[in-house]
Amino acid sequence: MQRPHIIGVAGGSGSGKTYFAKELQRQLGEENCSIIYQDNYYIDQSAKFDGDGGSVNFDHPSSLDFSLLAQGLKLLKSGVPLAIPIYDFVTHSRKKETLLGNPTKIIIVDGILILHSHEVRAQLDEAIFFDTPESLRFERRLNRDVVERGRTPDGVRKQFELQVRPMHDEFVEPSKDHAHLVIKDHGDYDVILAQVRSRLQQRFSI
Repeated sequence: MQRPHIIGVAGGSGSGKTYFAKELQRQLGEENCSIIYQDNYYIDQSAKFDGDGGSVNFDHPSSLDFSLLAQGLKLLKSGVPLAIPIYDFVTHSRKKETLLGNPTKIIIVDGILILHSHEVRAQLDEAIFFDTPESLRFERRLNRDVVERGRTPDGVRKQFELQVRPMHDEFVEPSKDHAHLVIKDHGDYDVILAQVRSRLQQRFSI
């Protein structure tokens, strides 16, 4: 079996990286391409969570179990399926259930801080960073957190000002120095998607 090719897709919250990852997976086919999300690897925050927009900082590297993620990527590289944890953003704890991660030809690792972690970077074969204007990132995050995670607009705005922006400036933005490709995102992915898809299809006979 061919060893999986692991691609890190990073950028700020709301940068468009997840849309890109999902669309690339769709175009390559789920049998050839799978996605692992950084969000599944949050540590249990239930004892510290003190309300919407509170003091728990989900954008700081210490909130994530990067060692577990790196270990999982090693397993996938060796052809072993992975039990991926599920983080519950309502209870702020890990669920008992897990997701099955298979060693497909292409594995995308999606997350704002994956290029900050040297353990995770060591498992990546290539890395893409989405460099997106702050106004667009905030607009997307606001919509996602209110619609998908039951957050309040005030809580999302407070969290962005107190945590997301400073963490982006301190940890996320500098991590783009580790990327092989930096994409300036203005909402149009057609060209870069076609380029990445074509390259991967040719290299891995997809």
